[in-house]
Amino acid sequence: MIGISLLTLVPGEIGGAETAARGLVAGLAEVGTLEYTVFTPPAAPGAGGGLPEVPVPEYRLARTIPQRALAMALAATRPGPLRRRFAGADAVHYALTIAVPRLDVPTAVTVYDLQHLDLPHLFTRAERLFRARMHEGSARRADAVIVNSQFVRRSVVERLGVPPERVHAIPLGLDHTRLRPGDEPREGFLLYPARPWPHKNHDRLFEAFALLRRERPELELVLTGGGHEDRPVPPGVVVRGLVSGEELLSLYRRAACLVFPSLYEGFGQPPLEAMACGCPVAASNIPAIAEACGDAAALFDPNEPEDIAAVVAAVLDAPERFVAAGLERAAAFTWAETARRHEAVYRTLT
Repeated sequence: MIGISLLTLVPGEIGGAETAARGLVAGLAEVGTLEYTVFTPPAAPGAGGGLPEVPVPEYRLARTIPQRALAMALAATRPGPLRRRFAGADAVHYALTIAVPRLDVPTAVTVYDLQHLDLPHLFTRAERLFRARMHEGSARRADAVIVNSQFVRRSVVERLGVPPERVHAIPLGLDHTRLRPGDEPREGFLLYPARPWPHKNHDRLFEAFALLRRERPELELVLTGGGHEDRPVPPGVVVRGLVSGEELLSLYRRAACLVFPSLYEGFGQPPLEAMACGCPVAASNIPAIAEACGDAAALFDPNEPEDIAAVVAAVLDAPERFVAAGLERAAAFTWAETARRHEAVYRTLT
């Protein structure tokens, strides 16, 4: 039996890693041929995605950052009760990076990025130490490391010293039953679905948006994701905050353009989701985004507001090419294929 550990899952709080983990278990439920069990924490009951699920009440209920740190620390220092829950597993995949509890079976660990090494100035010393111990340690000890892009694979090999043959690049998938064009007309707003973390680069986007508004005073910028509520925003910026999956889907289908100026990503999920909905995309030219989007997005330098504005304006003036290219690009990413490639890695562990 292959165990999928989601113990550190906190719904709505861990960004793209949650999307990736939930998509993976749903894909395995659809096409998997091995025996699976998903181990879920008190904060995320029902996260098994259609696979057999074992709740782990011994893992401390955690939602806030301090609670999560305490829960992980207790799981690492008092692993006995947790280990007993995993009895019978032939191998375990820690789909959310942090390998707690440590087990005496072959393991796989997913690493989503090494941002704390690439952009250390965006993290406190305590955060860097935590990631060095929990993220890097988990990856170095794993029998297999799974990453979402060749960009992250190179980082894991070069920065962590993990042998290349142990690192497997498997792109994420898309739920095409939901993510597809609708009948709604496109409206006069840009969309950026991202929390206001420093690497998401909202300040430069606001500068670029001000430039765009000089020629398009009616244009709006819609922001989703928690954390914006107490931050001042420029004229024309609409804060929607945390939105449901259905509301985000509607925004993808109605936006004139998705603009994605992130300074750092391990993959590029929101641009691909937008493409699947027929939304043209203008995005940062950083390695992971360029790898995911190919030539289906218009790319810009995220450090240059003038370049962001010019590229977005070009997409707004002629969106058709990007709509067609985006639909074709997005079609190549499915959770079924992601699951099959994960299963191939699991077979090497047993």
